Order: sequence, then C-alpha cells, then structure tokens
Amino acid sequence: MAGNAIKLCAAVAASFAAIMTAQAADCARKDALGTSRIVVVDPAASPRVGLKSFPRTLSLEDREVVLTFDDGPWPATTSKVLQALADECVHATFFLIGKSASEHPELVRRMAAGGHTIGHHTWSHRNLKYARPENAGGEIDKGIAAVETALHGEATTTPTTPFFRFPYFEMTPRTLDNLERRGIAVFGADLWASDWNRMTPQQELKLLTERLEIARKGIILLHDPKAQTAAMLPAFLRYLRDHRYRVVHIVPPAAKIVADKAR
Repeated sequence: MAGNAIKLCAAVAASFAAIMTAQAADCARKDALGTSRIVVVDPAASPRVGLKSFPRTLSLEDREVVLTFDDGPWPATTSKVLQALADECVHATFFLIGKSASEHPELVRRMAAGGHTIGHHTWSHRNLKYARPENAGGEIDKGIAAVETALHGEATTTPTTPFFRFPYFEMTPRTLDNLERRGIAVFGADLWASDWNRMTPQQELKLLTERLEIARKGIILLHDPKAQTAAMLPAFLRYLRDHRYRVVHIVPPAAKIVADKAR
C-alpha cells in the first residue's frame, strides 16, 4: 500500500511539474490570448461547481472564462484543438472518456505535456442516472484507471487530478455523494455552445459568443471530438482576445504544492 502511495505521489508531482513548466514558458506569440491566471479548485472546499447543475460555481471575475472539453481524445479533432490552444498559449481542462484514452494514450500524454488539466468522464459515456450504483461506480473507476494508465502506465482508481464530470450532467444523489467522499470534485458548466447539435463552425461561434456576452464569465463546455468545434476554436480564441476576455486555468491543490516547491 505504501509503495502505491509513493508511486501516486511521484506521478502527481511529475504531472503538475509539467503543468507548471508549461504555464511558465514564454509564449512565442506576443499578441496571443494567453492564460491569465491559475485557480486552484480544492474538492474539499468546492466539491460541486457549475451553475447548470449546482447552486454554486467558481469565483471568477467579469470576463474570465474556463475552457473545458468533454468526450476526447479523438485523433482527427483533438489534435486540431490542442494546436489551436497552443497557438494562443491557452490552457484548458479535458474530461476524458476512458475507452478513448486507452485507444489513444499518445494524445492523453500530449495534453499533459502541453500543460492542460486532465479530468475524468467515465469509461464509455454511459448515462449513470439510470445505472445501478455498483455499475455506476464501476463505470467511473474503469474510466479513471484507463486515463491514469494512459498518463502514467499504471492503473489506479485514485485520480491524479480529482476532477470529474458526469455524462449528460445526469447523476444520482448516491453517486454524487460517493465522489465527494472520495475527494473528487464534480464539474457542471455555466454555459456551452450546444455543439452536440449539427451546425456550421460559424453558427456555433455566433451561438457561443451570444451566450457569453449575456453570462460575461464562467465555465464553458465544448467537445473536442466535434469537427465543427475544432474548426470554430481558433476564431473563438481570437474573439476572446479581441473582446478582452481572460482565460483561467483550473488545477487541483497538488499543482500548487509543486509550484510552491519550484519557487
């Protein structure tokens, strides 16, 4: 047991050292949007965030946004999303499907190497609201283990980053409480582009920016496997830059520990 704990601590340190190194690196483009600041999300203090699912969300300032992507990785589109983020020196959070992570571990490692936060989104995107509690738990744990294997080469149901999002935002009180007891923060969102619907990149950009101008801040949900989103993202990032929005990168407390030790 102690050996596993030591390995997990080493994996956490390695992951967040990469994050902090990537955050500290100078951006090649001086006119890039960039990442404005890092916000530590402690599951003990913020176990449930996102106004579309819960009463509370992150304490963001006016025109601050958190970029999150669900359902990846997917080679044809995730690579384009990662390139768009890199071009603007922006960091995001990816809630990954375990099955996809196991099939494309190189993309998971590329996300981590780019300084992005890696969260969890079940093994197969099953709607857990209608699953038996034991099956829901198995779906969550299998997904976590697959992502951890892709990242660190070793399966564990203790996530390096204790961030989780339910597929479809559907959950039961029991499953939600189980995650809170495990110290895993559950994320909803504050706004989204409805990119699960068919539309052109231009239509998606218009819809998202209109919603953002009303909300003025928040956790944004997008889906990196969607071709229209991958095509839309460069224009959206330029919109954020041109309209003086600032991107906030969320990390768990372990990342702050690594950052403090690096000083």
